[in-house]
Amino acid sequence: MKILTVSGSPSLTSSNSKMLSSLSQLFNEHTFMNASSLSSLPVFTPELDVAPWPTEALTWRQQVQAADAVIISTPAYLHNIPAMLKNALEWLTTSGELDGKRTLAFTYTPHPPRGEEAMTSLLWSLKALNANIIAQCPFYQNELKLNESEVLEGEESIMILKESISLL
Repeated sequence: MKILTVSGSPSLTSSNSKMLSSLSQLFNEHTFMNASSLSSLPVFTPELDVAPWPTEALTWRQQVQAADAVIISTPAYLHNIPAMLKNALEWLTTSGELDGKRTLAFTYTPHPPRGEEAMTSLLWSLKALNANIIAQCPFYQNELKLNESEVLEGEESIMILKESISLL
């Protein structure tokens, strides 16, 4: 199965990006593809959503289309999803690549209850795009840890992570 991982963080070295990159170590039966940097997408406006579309938007749409499933993991910025992630999701509004696509929604924040409102916001956007939301999981960096080798640790959280991905 080809799974597109989407980090909601604008930083390529963020905890969310690193956590998603480490999934291939746990699940070698799947092919994980990291979404290209979403920060290069222009700000979505209806005027730009016409031919010829921006190259970055076409690349993003093609990545989502080519995947069998999508995992989105986001931090919480001001109790919400980062603007970059919201913008990326808006670029899928008229083209429909997430329509019916099996999707996992994760938050990956330092500790509870951080991320609760961000999850709500992410779910609203995914529902508006008609994504097939298989599961939603809050993960916390104090429970699901990346060691120095960027390998995930945290027995209970890894079990939840494995079970979530098996649902895809």
